[in-house]
Amino acid sequence: MFKKKNKLPEEATFREAWNNGDVFTKLSFFVMGISQIKNKQWLKGVSFLLIEIAFLAWFAFSGISSLSMLSSLGINKKTSPVFDAAQGVYVTKQPDNSLIILLFGLLSLIVIALLILIYVTSLHSTKHLYSLNRDKKHIPTTKEDLASLLDSRLYATLMIIPLIGIFAFTVAPLLLNITIAFTNFNQYHPIGFSWAGFQSFGQIFTGNTGNTFFHVLGWTIIWAIAATVTTFFGGIFLALLIESKGVKFKGLWRTIFVIVFAVPQFVSLLMMNIFLDNEGPLNTWLQTNHWISAPIQFLQDPMLAKFSVIFINMWIGIPVTMLVATAIIQNLPQDQIEAARIDGANIFQIFRSVTFPQILIVMTPALIQQFMGNINNFNVIFLLTGGGPLNANYYQAGSTDLLITWLYNITLKSVPNYNVGSAIGIIIFIIMASISLVAYRRTSAFKEG
Repeated sequence: MFKKKNKLPEEATFREAWNNGDVFTKLSFFVMGISQIKNKQWLKGVSFLLIEIAFLAWFAFSGISSLSMLSSLGINKKTSPVFDAAQGVYVTKQPDNSLIILLFGLLSLIVIALLILIYVTSLHSTKHLYSLNRDKKHIPTTKEDLASLLDSRLYATLMIIPLIGIFAFTVAPLLLNITIAFTNFNQYHPIGFSWAGFQSFGQIFTGNTGNTFFHVLGWTIIWAIAATVTTFFGGIFLALLIESKGVKFKGLWRTIFVIVFAVPQFVSLLMMNIFLDNEGPLNTWLQTNHWISAPIQFLQDPMLAKFSVIFINMWIGIPVTMLVATAIIQNLPQDQIEAARIDGANIFQIFRSVTFPQILIVMTPALIQQFMGNINNFNVIFLLTGGGPLNANYYQAGSTDLLITWLYNITLKSVPNYNVGSAIGIIIFIIMASISLVAYRRTSAFKEG
């Protein structure tokens, strides 16, 4: 009746490969590449073997030393005079550079982790070769393996460069930032520092630093919500206004607002900084016309500066939302809108029940991303107010500083506290990751995915 399909050969287990494999298979559990070379997969086998030899050489001459120093971050922590018998004088001995020791120690751990990953890959390859030999199947040659990298395994080939970039520019700096938070790397220990546990986190939540942290955190949340909501609804309103019936030259109006977005943000923010300065064009014009007697401190008054940065952010952010909302509005199902009109719904009821829900479904992921971006919106605050005006009750922070600009002040201005800055960076990451995870899990895109 029906022909039975040939079952694919079952992959062997590691235990089976070890118990029933030949001597080359067993050796491959200790020396990578032996089984591949025996089965004439020359390139793969030689590559595995050279990687293991290079790792063992590195580990013997450098790796052990780097890992052993990681626990202490150097023995000599302070500058000290040492008698030089050859010259008969005292010379100054510099402390050990703990940052370099920490960096090389972390790189050593990454190298070991990569070697473990390659070793596991080698074991899987050995097990697969054993299965092919056991079932008398064809063993791919080196040429066939290389061809598969441009065909069935093209995804792996294309992922190599991005993965290298992620490890070099994301994973390594992230690990360094995290570990610095658990040291006493600050103005008192600029070169030779030690592990200090959770001391940096305790410093953030207590004393003057703690008072500053909670005030800055509160303003950061208020800013992120206000900046996101104003640009979101402002962009939707502008898109609806331009797309309204009877409005002519729609393309021209959109182009005018897009120009604001096309101009580099750096230029726009600096221009607005000059425009709102005490001696800037706006205050000068108002005083010349005798509308005010003294300059309005748009960027110098603590409360007015907060409203100013939110308003200027609307100028920059609304065009982006307008473009996305326009595309959604132009593709809305017109039959629903017409049905609502026939039922007697006015323009506000149509917007509330038909237009806005459709826009919100599509834009919710972008809205969450925009909120996350505003938490770390360094440019707007730094280029407009520099975090100011200064607040005497804050530790190295101004009235408009966000957590990200406060982190900048702590690490790169006046008295550097790198450990506290790193701890703040970890807290920012935890806040953003938590909000993102909760928000995305509640979106329709996640529930329907």
